[in-house]
Formats: sequence, structure tokens, C-alpha cells
Amino acid sequence: MKTVSQISELRAQVKTWRQQGLTVAFVPTMGNLHAGHISLVAEAHKHADKIVASIFVNPMQFGVNEDIENYPRTMINDQQKLTAAGTDLLFTPSPDIIYPKGLAKQSFVEVPNISDGYCGESRPGHFRGVATIVCKLFNLVQPDVACFGLKDYQQVQVIQRMVVDLSMPITIMPVATIREESGLALSSRNGYLTAEEKAIAPALHQSLHWLGEQISAGYAQQDSIDFIGLAKQAAKTINDAGLHTDYLHVCHAQTLQPASEDDTQLVILAAAHCGKARLIDNLQVKLA
Repeated sequence: MKTVSQISELRAQVKTWRQQGLTVAFVPTMGNLHAGHISLVAEAHKHADKIVASIFVNPMQFGVNEDIENYPRTMINDQQKLTAAGTDLLFTPSPDIIYPKGLAKQSFVEVPNISDGYCGESRPGHFRGVATIVCKLFNLVQPDVACFGLKDYQQVQVIQRMVVDLSMPITIMPVATIREESGLALSSRNGYLTAEEKAIAPALHQSLHWLGEQISAGYAQQDSIDFIGLAKQAAKTINDAGLHTDYLHVCHAQTLQPASEDDTQLVILAAAHCGKARLIDNLQVKLA
């Protein structure tokens, strides 16, 4: 695997591949890689000849109360994992390369409506930062395919909408969440959990699973489904386990609007605080 930090080096390598008629898949990350990230590389291999990954801790997507300086950085281990996974090129730019004029003077991309609720409400400006950096990286790499993990379900929807709205010739490949045996979704932020917190953290996914079963059972029995009431019950279970629910909503799987009786493609979106870690998770529920 070749590692580059300069835009010119990245573009030169991609240009060479293009001249050879090769296709390119892209896996953008913020580093501190785990098996979930590596599953994105494995998926990328199914769709392209060459794999580009990036590691960039994006300051634009961190809020004023979020400590970017303490975000875990494990570059040597990350490089080893990406090499073992068969990554061809790793792009590791500095903030000065990505935002040479500073954040205050940087143009930005904002995807309306779908960015507003859930994590967008809890973390104002977060999805502006995500959309901007992903758009910029897409312009640099110009991939045929890009892979994103479905643990960040709202993020995937934001990026898919941006690609459509801005007519980008890129196929977005959502990749299933990788979980621990307990059901806890793999996340770089799981490293913040103490042993005691890690024991209760799976309550988040367990409650989503219960909620999904209740919805499916109600649909099968042709009952009226109280999405809000059931979600409140699930949130109480999460809180009773020792977590603190940020949000928990049943939504239309594409628009992310609150679910209605007529919807058959649903997603349950949730976030909860467990000690210092803010955990997010989701569960898709298909009723027909």
C-alpha cells in the first residue's frame, strides 16, 4: 500500500489507474480503524480494481463541545490493517491541506431537511461538515464507488442525497453494521467505555430489536401501531439499563420523516450516552 498526504500525489496515482482503464473504489475514514472499517474495504474489492482509503479527522464536523484533540489517532496500526486488507492507496492529508484558508473561509455543502433531525439536531453543523469533506474527497479521488457503514444510517442518507442532488457519477454502497457478540455496534468511540459501561451498552441494540419485533407483530396482526408510544417504552428500557437516551425514533427508511401507518420500509434511529461515549445505532424494519 502506498501512503500519500499531498493532493498532487493522490491525483497522479488515480490518473495513472484511469489511463490503464482501471476502476476505483473509495473508503473515507477518520482512522482508529476496527473490523467495521475493514469490512468496507472488503466490500470495495467487490466493485472496483483499485481501492483508495483516507484517514482525516475532520474538524468541520466536530461541535464546540466535542474535543477533537482527544479523538484517538492510531496511524501505524491503521496502515497495517489497511495493508492487510489489500488497500492500494492511503490518503492522509493534514487540515492545512484540506482547508488551506481555515474553516471560517471554507465553502461548504449542506444537504437540507434530511440533515436536520436526530444527530443533526444533537450535533448542530455536524452534517454540514460531513457533506463538505465527503464532497471534497469525492472531487479529489473521483471514485466510481464509495463504501459507507450503515451504523451511521443518517450519514449514509445524507451522502446519497448529496450525490443525487449534485449529479455526481458515484455509486454509494451502504455496508451492514459489524457488531460484537453482545450486539454492540463496533465504533471507534467504544474505546471510551469502561468495562462496566461496556456491559450495559448492548441494551441500546437490544431495545431496538425489541421495538422492531413489536412493530412487525402489530403489522402482521393488522393492528394500529403506536410508533411513538413503543419508542418511549424502548427509550425507558435503555435509560433503566443505565444509559441516557439522546433520541429514539421510528422513521421512513428513505426520507427519515416520522413513520406513518402506510409506511412499510422503516428504520429505527437511536443515540444514547454511555459514560463518555455517545453511541448511535439503528435497525431497519421491512414490513412488506
